[in-house]
Amino acid sequence: MIRIFRHYVPVQLVILAAAEAAILILSMYLGVALRFAGDDVSEVLTGGPIATRAIIFACVMLIIMTAFGMFTRESQTADNNFYIRFLASFVVGAIAMTFIFYLLPGLLLGRGAMALAFLFAFVGTALNRIVFIRLVDMNTLKRRLLVLGTGTRAARVGNMIAQDESIGRKYHLVGYLNQMKAPHYPHVARDKILEKNGSMLAIAYRYAIDEIVVAIRDRRNGGLDIAELLECKLEGIEVTDISSFFERETGHVQLDSLNPSWMVFSDGFQRTSFKFLAKRVFDITVSMALLILTLPIALLTALLILIESGLPIFYRQERMGECGQVFAVLKFRSMRQNAEQAGLPQWAKKNDDRVTRVGRVIRKTRIDELPQVLNVLKGDMSFVGPRPERPYFVEQLASQIPFYLNRHTVKPGITGWAQIRYPYGSTVEDAVHKLQFDLYYAKNHSLFLDLIILFQTAQVVLFGKGAR
Repeated sequence: MIRIFRHYVPVQLVILAAAEAAILILSMYLGVALRFAGDDVSEVLTGGPIATRAIIFACVMLIIMTAFGMFTRESQTADNNFYIRFLASFVVGAIAMTFIFYLLPGLLLGRGAMALAFLFAFVGTALNRIVFIRLVDMNTLKRRLLVLGTGTRAARVGNMIAQDESIGRKYHLVGYLNQMKAPHYPHVARDKILEKNGSMLAIAYRYAIDEIVVAIRDRRNGGLDIAELLECKLEGIEVTDISSFFERETGHVQLDSLNPSWMVFSDGFQRTSFKFLAKRVFDITVSMALLILTLPIALLTALLILIESGLPIFYRQERMGECGQVFAVLKFRSMRQNAEQAGLPQWAKKNDDRVTRVGRVIRKTRIDELPQVLNVLKGDMSFVGPRPERPYFVEQLASQIPFYLNRHTVKPGITGWAQIRYPYGSTVEDAVHKLQFDLYYAKNHSLFLDLIILFQTAQVVLFGKGAR
């Protein structure tokens, strides 16, 4: 893992993105060289050197491929949806480049050169993906992992590696090391428990361990030998707390393994004037751009709501924001009038009969949330952040879920890390899962992470993930 502006990014994806950026830039040069072979390129082209066009082409394609989910943890495997999204990203890329040439005609290459550049880019990135997927399948690239402990926390590490293919491709779980002196019942496979024969460093050398994950709950009475652990650390073996391991590998803060002391002493949760200013500028810029681009869609939606179910077109609802401040969120009305006749707030259900025909469409495409742009411009919300929840549900969830109120340390958002990483939640269990992603965002949020979320929100809208 590489940490970029506090966000953990798999090193495989960084290498993949760098390789494909190089392929895209090279494709532009090859396309121009082949199209204008024998001619003086400097006389044929106007509006700047090829490098400018190549960099613009690479940036546009990388952004679009990111929006289509080509640089996510799941993109390390290939399925039918992967191939469809890969092809669609190039189709959209061609449209985007045509639009750029229309706005900046001086950058125009000519249809022949551009077609060849796209052909080389498509073939090159496709071959690169095939090689990449083959390489990540090789066991030689896996890090060898030793887990200290044999309890429920340790078992979660093994289960995650076994069940999550993208993580299983990166790690080989060598085994578990029991640190308890008193007899106990292990929660892991007994054939995976290593004998404590020699020092911890000797065991690490014997099994060629690359990383040790400390998964012991009671470290005072659990037999954790800090001196031995320090010896391994000084010899270059990476030592990781289980909470940090889950945060790094899953992109969320796992509540089941979380200690309050880890929250206190770990880095993150930084609040600076510069970060506040940068986020506010980002919010206003993106919100104004979205407001202008979607104005025709918003007007059409308002007209359809009026025709189907009359006034009101907008729906105002109390939500809890930063530091527990309550505000009125604005949305296009997607349910029938008086949808909560019983007087008590209700979770939105799958195939909810309260949703109108227009409402089904705008909820699926997230159009119903467009008016929240006004909440962002007003300052009640940010464009990216945890989903704002109703005070009634906040009170219920806070009484059942530890650390739930910590999600309110940042402004809520129209889209967020939890929204793109987890489907729509309508139960307490769903709220627990989404809270883990919200805490990760509150801890590590930055402009870089906001841009990643913004680009990946596109695939949520395009493929209808999580909408209800």
